[in-house]
Amino acid sequence: MLLRHIISVAVAWRMVSAIPTTKRGVNFAWGSEKIRGVNIGGWLVLEPWITPSIFEGLGRDDVIDEFTLGEKLGQDAALDILRTHWDTWTTFSDFQRIKDSGFNLVRIPIGYWAYETFGAPYVQGAAPYIDAAVDWARALGLRIIIDLHGAPGSQNGFDNSGQRVSTPGWQTGSTVSQTLSVLNTISTKYATPAYHDVIIAIQVLNEPLSPKLNQDTLRQFHRDAFNGIRTSSNDTIVVLHDAFQPPASLNGFLTPSDNNAQNVAIDHHEYQVFDPALVALSPSQHVQQVCTAASAYSYADKWTFVGEWTGAMTDCAPLLNGRGVGARFDGSHPDAAGVVAGDCTWRSDVSRWTQQYKDDTRRYIEAQMAAFEARTQGWIWWNFKTEAAAEWDVFRLIEAGVFPQPIEERRFEVMC
Repeated sequence: MLLRHIISVAVAWRMVSAIPTTKRGVNFAWGSEKIRGVNIGGWLVLEPWITPSIFEGLGRDDVIDEFTLGEKLGQDAALDILRTHWDTWTTFSDFQRIKDSGFNLVRIPIGYWAYETFGAPYVQGAAPYIDAAVDWARALGLRIIIDLHGAPGSQNGFDNSGQRVSTPGWQTGSTVSQTLSVLNTISTKYATPAYHDVIIAIQVLNEPLSPKLNQDTLRQFHRDAFNGIRTSSNDTIVVLHDAFQPPASLNGFLTPSDNNAQNVAIDHHEYQVFDPALVALSPSQHVQQVCTAASAYSYADKWTFVGEWTGAMTDCAPLLNGRGVGARFDGSHPDAAGVVAGDCTWRSDVSRWTQQYKDDTRRYIEAQMAAFEARTQGWIWWNFKTEAAAEWDVFRLIEAGVFPQPIEERRFEVMC
């Protein structure tokens, strides 16, 4: 079965690599050119809310993430599911649509287990799809940021790290050195001149949850990861997530004054849905919150971009907070403490939105785009598509006239 999978991946790779690659030497000018990207989430790292059919179709409640998919179903059954998903969830047609919609970059999350499982029950096989994505992007003139989205033990406990746990296991045992080993595998291949026309950055770790991690260990990891990538390239941008702290909290770290460190960028994520107080805001208050938060971006001493953001003003998307966990917005999440901000039943279906709700969402999106482009190097929307979460799904929002097309089009005045 594994041999059959390898053969099918090889055939798929041959098909995409046959696409003309006449556009080489893509030049991304950090410091002047703006990132206008989308995340390819839910492809090489499963997220239940992006593709709920994979999880709900199993008829069992004990599979809550990619870790338990392999653990509970076994390698062969999990591989059958994942192989079909990898082959179909993201294709050249999706990249073509992204390019045609005016985006210039894709950020591709991938888990450590694509390269080495270190004994965890994950299924391997995702790594070759990065090569397919490189071919697609090269043919279309898109850039790529490779994002290590999941580390051994989980760096945040979220299901989007591959393993949903109450306490992150990353930084215990050999997990940090294992992560560095995987980054070495990635950078040895992709942080080389052969890929500089497409891959403009490598993100060393997505969303480490700083309140539950040792900060000295995290900083040393970032330094070691930077130094490791520099053995392959001085030009590939090294991206650090701000660990849910103000971007300026990393000022002075890995800068020219710090051992002449160069070409480092900070990824900040901006969401207003994972707190009961935020989901209770009115649409106009959400816009004002954008303006309030944007001031923090101006004080970082490194290139900063917003690597994840959304048009969602609620956490109503099914399974967004995890399988078996409700939403803060309708009071069904434990954090809501019984407080109900509104009704979730129609929010994930854009065909049921009123024109007012469409306008409110577009105003919120436009406010964020303006703030991010004024204060940072740009933005990367989460996500390119979903099965059933319209507030997050840029393809659906474009079709509904909610996400600007062309991207520069504005229907509302700049708010901040």
